[in-house]
Amino acid sequence: MRLLLAIFLPWLQFFTIGRPFAGIICLILQLTLIGWIPAALWSVYALSQYKTDRKIELALGRKP
Repeated sequence: MRLLLAIFLPWLQFFTIGRPFAGIICLILQLTLIGWIPAALWSVYALSQYKTDRKIELALGRKP
């Protein structure tokens, strides 16, 4: 579900992973037609990093 959100509403996805400042920057980028693709790519990349961080925390026994 978050992947679809990252592609179609990249700025909103940043808010769901706890990065509101990046979400605001992404929204500004997304407002330009040319910036939509970089915003979506950045959002998908940030989502993959978020998932990796969660897996590491779980492996180390920390609560996410």
